Amino acid sequence: MPPTIDPVSSDAEERQHWSPFARYRHSLWLLTRRDLRVRYSTSALGYVWSILDPLLMSAIYWFVFTQVFQRPVGSEPYIVFLLSALLPWMWFNGAVSDCTRAFLREAKLIRSTKIPRTIWVNRLILSKGIEFLASIPVLALFAIVSGAVITIGAVYFPLAILIQAMLTVGIGLVVAPLVVFFRDLERAIKLALRFLFYASPIIYGATDLPANLHFWAAFNPLTGIFGLYRAAFFPGQLDWFSVIVATVMSAGVLVLGLFVFQRVERAVLKEI
Repeated sequence: MPPTIDPVSSDAEERQHWSPFARYRHSLWLLTRRDLRVRYSTSALGYVWSILDPLLMSAIYWFVFTQVFQRPVGSEPYIVFLLSALLPWMWFNGAVSDCTRAFLREAKLIRSTKIPRTIWVNRLILSKGIEFLASIPVLALFAIVSGAVITIGAVYFPLAILIQAMLTVGIGLVVAPLVVFFRDLERAIKLALRFLFYASPIIYGATDLPANLHFWAAFNPLTGIFGLYRAAFFPGQLDWFSVIVATVMSAGVLVLGLFVFQRVERAVLKEI
């Protein structure tokens, strides 16, 4: 009789021969999938909740600026102009907010596992990024309904995602461990995000700013990132100086995040 093979043990043995990167990617995907499953398994509406908040905010700003004040802000169609920056903002805002609790929410599990601790930050950013990608059909729907014309600038969409991912991971790797030592930092981050929302070209465009602020606005990396997203429908919103600054700053923040995380990782494990 031929020997039987245990699929569980053979799968475990196969994973032992994987490269460190493959094991990291596998663990990251498992935790991200678990987060998404837990988030939506208890919700009857599921996916709808991930897009309801930005849709409601867009509807409010659209009504205020186009129906109440009737002031020319951004570009037409304004609803598409809003969503093309508001949807990636929800990714950034949600990921950074969740990172403030990355090590506090599952402290026991983090201490008891030997997987790289950066995964506990990156899985939050990846799960929010997947939600962002799932919201793109909503943007496409509003673009079709409102008659927005897609341009060649749509090819910059993946570049915007890459730069935003670098920026968000870098910030998350700084915020997540520091909140363990300074709990008030969580509230400070929320205030900073609220300020950053209005300081970033979301409900308005970078071109709506006074001329003397254009140069300084470029040093908010979200300015260049949102310009790349909006280039798909509004080519005039793309400023390559802002994109270059955003790329350099995002790469710098990522390097800083890796450095800070490496320096405080052991202290964090002791603290939690």
